[in-house]
Amino acid sequence: MRLLVLGGTHHVGRSVVESALRGGDQVTTVTRGVSGPSSDGATAVHVDRTDRRALAEALGDSTWDVVLDTWSDAPRVVHDAAELLTDRVAFYVYVSSRSVYGWPLPVGSDESAPLVDADPMSEDGSDYAAAKRGAEIAVEQTFGERALVARAGLILGPYEVVGRLPWWLGRISRGGRVLAPGPRHRSLQYVDGRDLADWMLAAADRRTSGAFNAVSPPGHATMGELLEACVDATGVDAELVWTPPEVIEAAGVSGWTELPIWVPPSGDLAGLHAADVSAAQREGLRCRPVDETVRDTWHWLQEEGFPELPSHRGASGLDPLKEQEILSVVGRVL
Repeated sequence: MRLLVLGGTHHVGRSVVESALRGGDQVTTVTRGVSGPSSDGATAVHVDRTDRRALAEALGDSTWDVVLDTWSDAPRVVHDAAELLTDRVAFYVYVSSRSVYGWPLPVGSDESAPLVDADPMSEDGSDYAAAKRGAEIAVEQTFGERALVARAGLILGPYEVVGRLPWWLGRISRGGRVLAPGPRHRSLQYVDGRDLADWMLAAADRRTSGAFNAVSPPGHATMGELLEACVDATGVDAELVWTPPEVIEAAGVSGWTELPIWVPPSGDLAGLHAADVSAAQREGLRCRPVDETVRDTWHWLQEEGFPELPSHRGASGLDPLKEQEILSVVGRVL
């Protein structure tokens, strides 16, 4: 198909472009040209898409079968793109987020869960949940049943610029005793960006419309399996020191940010790894084994280096001094 990717040089956009090119699609990418080079084989258009007039001029009178949009800032930008492309593209795919649901995310909830309030014409992208939901509304209002909204959760794998799996690989590669947030069997729910890309392209080809929670089933992997895969991938002598959630909480350490990927098994964060994804599974979403995701991410980091984290969304990771303090406590508790 003729595919237009708004974004396409990092994270999910890059995976989409590479998957589409492997499948023989004709790909055009629209980027500012500052996040990295476009994939060989894609037609690169460089423009600041926040300028509607400049975007219209850059796209000219071309038409496409599908547009895939990865925007994560002011919803008005998605509104403008959708309006501009409504008669020139047959189908719109928007990469959204499970953040669009009201907080806290209910454990076991599906796509019918309550959504946050949002304005599709907003110029404010500071509230991530409202920005993503506003963009969803913009696409839905313009394209209606000609649109797929992929509400991704935790996205891992090569090209991940948020810094979650890269942080763990970087920490474990330094060796020694590593604070491993327990329980070891803590169920995880995520999607490899490449699997998300493959699924969205296949769904777009079938013209599958609607909103879907686009992540793996809960328990696709465990925290233990993930971190053990990190040890294997890096090949270092690291000792995973499994630490009870109550010890982590008592130390004032936050899941998700200071300990990326992990969240406590109970409390407000628990729903981050517990969505109902049966709808996406029925539409063919499949996820590769965790060791493959980890190994390929480590290989990418060795080839291209650790990415610079976005200031507004990057996972901070645990301060080394705090880690040592907690490990000393764990030594007395266990």
